[in-house]
Amino acid sequence: MSRIESQGKLTLAAVAREAGVSTPTVSKVINGRDDVSADTRAKVLTALARTGYKSPLQNRRNVSGRQMVEVVIDNLESGYAVEVLNGVLESAAVSDIEVLLNVTGKQGASTLTPEQRAQRIVDEGRCGMIVVTSAFGDAQLDAFHRRKIPVVVIDPLNPPPGDVVSVGASNWAGGKAATSHLLELGHRRIAFLGGPDTAECNQARLHGYMAAMRSAGVGVEDEYVLSGHFRSEHGAKGMKHLLGLDQPPTAIFAGSDSIALGVLAEARRQGIRVPEDMSLVGFDGTYQAEESVPPLTSVSQPLQEMGATALRFVLRQMRGEVLDSRRVELATQLVVRESTAPPREEGAARKNRLRKDGIISG
Repeated sequence: MSRIESQGKLTLAAVAREAGVSTPTVSKVINGRDDVSADTRAKVLTALARTGYKSPLQNRRNVSGRQMVEVVIDNLESGYAVEVLNGVLESAAVSDIEVLLNVTGKQGASTLTPEQRAQRIVDEGRCGMIVVTSAFGDAQLDAFHRRKIPVVVIDPLNPPPGDVVSVGASNWAGGKAATSHLLELGHRRIAFLGGPDTAECNQARLHGYMAAMRSAGVGVEDEYVLSGHFRSEHGAKGMKHLLGLDQPPTAIFAGSDSIALGVLAEARRQGIRVPEDMSLVGFDGTYQAEESVPPLTSVSQPLQEMGATALRFVLRQMRGEVLDSRRVELATQLVVRESTAPPREEGAARKNRLRKDGIISG
């Protein structure tokens, strides 16, 4: 027992004595102020952990008595986010865990520093976090780690620190399967419309695409590979670019269903029929892929299972279990629907288009 624990009710002054600093310094650390040196902050955090000090806010937290996990997500506009969240919620209901949803919106919209954000999570009684957002970088994750907040990141854009658990899918295998499907149909001019070129998941999907093309002995034109964002606007913009090439592709592998939906929208505007004039494969396997017109061939990620797995790993960390692995990768599956077909002969396709436009008859 430390000398603090024998003194009855803990105070900031008592924690300050334990850390060998002033009471205002302890207050600064608790409130996430950044005008404290790293060494001093470490001393205070150690003293807080050793003494078990709780702020008044912590003492009032989570009156229901149930454990609470926060899910941080960019937005709920994508099928990807909705499916992952459904997996978390269904698993939480079984485990009697409360879930708090935090939608960040624009990256960097919060005015809190990483230290303030992490301390607020402690003060408000969150037992762990599931991160489905690009808004948290290494500094934020490090602030969580130092406060021993269990965190699991789902399909991060960039590799998280080695001590952070992440859950994802077999992106490379999925990219290879999507491209191999198009190659087996007879396509050779296949474009890749991906997300951010620095994103780890996007790189894996691109490498899977490249591996399939190389295995088939098919070269890849530089102008057929475009990076951007996992949003429909990028799909529409990429489609415009590809249609303007001297030799447009006959098929597109989109790095997400959202990108693929943008391709479909632009195809309708341009009078391009899918799959008659161009085949299209997405990635994610969301409900939006099933409901699109035509229904989208897509590499299905087990999104709900990813959400449920993330929650299980948060709970295991909360129980102090030793994890065998810090990276969990679940299998993908290609689901073939109506947006892919063998390529039409170039001459026939051109003749049909001219006939449709009324330029020729018969």
